[in-house]
Amino acid sequence: MNGNDERALRLLHRRQARAQKGDPVALPLTLTSSFHLPGDTQAPFSYARFSNPTLAELEEALSILEEAEALMFPSGMATISAVIFALLAPGDRVLFPADGYYAGRVVLDRFAARFGIEADFCPTAAMGARDPAAYRMVFLETPSNPGLDVCDIAAICARKGRALVVVDNTTATPYLQRPLDLGADLVLASDTKAANGHSDLLAGHIAGRDAGLMAELHAWRSFAGGIPGAFEAWALHRGLQSLEVRLERMCRTAGLVAERLAAHPAVAAVRYPGLASDPSHAIASRQMAAAGFVISFTLADADTAERFIAAAPLTPATSFGGLHSSAERRARWGDDVAEGFIRLSIGCEPAEALWAGLAAALDEAAA
Repeated sequence: MNGNDERALRLLHRRQARAQKGDPVALPLTLTSSFHLPGDTQAPFSYARFSNPTLAELEEALSILEEAEALMFPSGMATISAVIFALLAPGDRVLFPADGYYAGRVVLDRFAARFGIEADFCPTAAMGARDPAAYRMVFLETPSNPGLDVCDIAAICARKGRALVVVDNTTATPYLQRPLDLGADLVLASDTKAANGHSDLLAGHIAGRDAGLMAELHAWRSFAGGIPGAFEAWALHRGLQSLEVRLERMCRTAGLVAERLAAHPAVAAVRYPGLASDPSHAIASRQMAAAGFVISFTLADADTAERFIAAAPLTPATSFGGLHSSAERRARWGDDVAEGFIRLSIGCEPAEALWAGLAAALDEAAA
C-alpha cells in the first residue's frame, strides 16, 4: 500500500476509532456561534471565531492528508493573505511568481507594500535561478496557474537559508504533490477547487510542521476574523472524502485528452506536465505522483477559442477542479498569454464521451 492509499484509508475511517454505538456515521453539522462556558474559559470550544466542532473535524481530516497541522480559512486568497500579513514584517522581501495566481500579486502590490513589505516577481520556470536566501519568504506555485510551468521545490528548499518557503499546491493537492516532504515550510491551497470538487463553496487551508509558524497563523486567523463557517466546513469535509477517487479519474482522462489535443491540427500548442515533450515534464515526474487534471492549450485566436468553448461539453467558468470539465480563455482577464489560450480543467465525465465532444467542437470552431 503506497502513502496515498494509506492516507485515503485513514481519512475515510478516522472517526471510527472513537465512535460510540449509535453515533452518526456522517459528520454532524454544528451551527452555533456560542458554546456553554460556565466558570473559567478553558474549554475545547468557546466562541466560533476561534473554532467550531465541525471545523475541527475538517482540520483533522486535512492533517491526515498533509501529515501536518492544518488550519482552515474562508478562501484560498485568505491563506495567501495570512502568510503575508501574519509572518512578514516591514523591510522583508518576498519572491513571488510572476505567472501565478494574479490576486496574490495584487495583495503584495496594493496592500502589503503599504506596510513596507517588498516583492520581487519571477516566472515559475526561472525560480531555480534565483537565490532564495536573499528573501524572507519564497512563494512558489507549481504547477503554475494557468501556464503549468513547474519549479524544483526540493532544490530551492535546499538553498533557502533563513527564507520561509511557501508552496501553493492548489493544482496538485496533497495526493499528487507533497511540498512539506520536499522541504517547504508551509503549504497552502484553495480548497474551493479539487479538494471540494463540487463548485459550491469557497475555502482554503494552510498546513505546516513548525508549531511556531502555525501558532502565529492561528492567532492571525482568530483575531483578524478570517475563519470559515461551519456549513462550509461540513460541505468541504464531504467533498474531501471523494478527492482521491475523483483525482484518479480526472488525471487519467487529462492525460488522454492532452495527448489528443497535441495531435489535433487546430491546436497550436499544449502545456501539460504529463506529456514527455512538455518543458515541465522532467521536474514534474520527479516531484509529482501524477501530472494533474489541468491542461492549457492554444487555438488560432480569441474567436476560435470562444467558439470552441461554446460548442464543447464544458462549463465556461473561471474556477477549476470540479466534477464538470470547465474551460476559459484566460486572456480575457489580462493574463500574459495568447488570445487563443484556454485553460481546460478535466472533470469526472466518461473519458471517451468527453473527448468526442471536445473533438467535434475543435473541428467546428476551426472550420
